[in-house]
Amino acid sequence: MQTSYLKIVDGRARFAGESEFRTFLFGVIRRTASEDRRRRAVRAVVSVGLFDWEIDHVEPTGLMPIIRDETSRELIAALEKLSARQREVLHLVFYQELTIAAAAEILGISVGSARAHYERGKAKLRRLLGDNGINAE
Repeated sequence: MQTSYLKIVDGRARFAGESEFRTFLFGVIRRTASEDRRRRAVRAVVSVGLFDWEIDHVEPTGLMPIIRDETSRELIAALEKLSARQREVLHLVFYQELTIAAAAEILGISVGSARAHYERGKAKLRRLLGDNGINAE
């Protein structure tokens, strides 16, 4: 809210009189919140590197740690073979639980482009992982 008000006070957001002031104010707040979410999501993608993989939250017993480590290595190796854009879209959709449209907005690309990167990234992961038991859905 403070950032929204500062935008108005600083003159970065100007009321043109084309709508009610209340509508203008809510629009500024909405856009400011959207910019903040986008900034946080991009920062999260960049700061995490690629992904923070967690397989199961099962207490490790017997071979579980070995299987988990091997699965993680295979998955990370496959992800490194994807384009940066495909990794970003997949991360936002799968791990940040965003829609493809929201991921497109965050990345500043069209929904069609985001959808193409999403589908191509999933298809490439399927090919790279084969029948290793990891589901690329």
